[in-house]
Amino acid sequence: MKLDDLVVLIRGGGEVASGVAHRLFRAHFKVCLTEVACPQAVSRGVTFSEAIYDGEKEIEGVTARLVKSAGEIPGVWHENKLPIMVDPELTTRGALYPDVLIDAIMAKRNLGTKISDAPLVIGLGPGFRVGRDVHLAVETNNSESLGRVILEGEAESDTGIPIAIGGLTFERVVHSPGDGLFLADREIGDLVTAGEVIASVGGQEVKAPIDGVLRALLRGGIQVEKGIKLGEVDPTGEREPCYRIRARIRAIAGGVLEAILMRFNV
Repeated sequence: MKLDDLVVLIRGGGEVASGVAHRLFRAHFKVCLTEVACPQAVSRGVTFSEAIYDGEKEIEGVTARLVKSAGEIPGVWHENKLPIMVDPELTTRGALYPDVLIDAIMAKRNLGTKISDAPLVIGLGPGFRVGRDVHLAVETNNSESLGRVILEGEAESDTGIPIAIGGLTFERVVHSPGDGLFLADREIGDLVTAGEVIASVGGQEVKAPIDGVLRALLRGGIQVEKGIKLGEVDPTGEREPCYRIRARIRAIAGGVLEAILMRFNV
């Protein structure tokens, strides 16, 4: 089989799934993403799941297009675009017969992916045991092993510590103060100051924790629960990173590409 004939089906459309899809699509694999009906990504500048709401989403020169059925997928590939479909049950698998299935939901546990789902099944992050749930796994923890292809065992447990930017981790992340309808007052890329109201949840004000630029922010009009991540503030104040794939995500995507080549480039 020619490598550019490989069909890759990815579960998820969030930041990690999108970075992986971007890398594999640019490597000329036939990639398709599947998502839930109402994605709750916060890093929306770099998530293809935005196409679920807007029809299309472009990230660094690659455009994802929403499709309503598996029959539309080949036409989107022909247009040199990346199809994404609402399909949490993965019924698309029965139509595409993927060579590679990647679980990039990042749920920290296995939500139903089986090693028999494709000739090569790859799990990203914790929750997958190689040889039982998946053929291979890729480390997603921000450690010295980031992006490593795991041949046995499982990925490291998630630390829960946000990526440090300007020396700040938890201090720059915004969480929901309660349950309710999330409404955004500002947009990704906006400059904000500490204490400034940027959104509300069920009528409760949500304020920026530090000065900087809104690097990530949940889409408004979504029901949320207390404690859920709503966004991030980048203390550097630079807007470009809001729309650029992070180095951590590129490392994970590189691990996935390595895993695929280990199996098929022989």
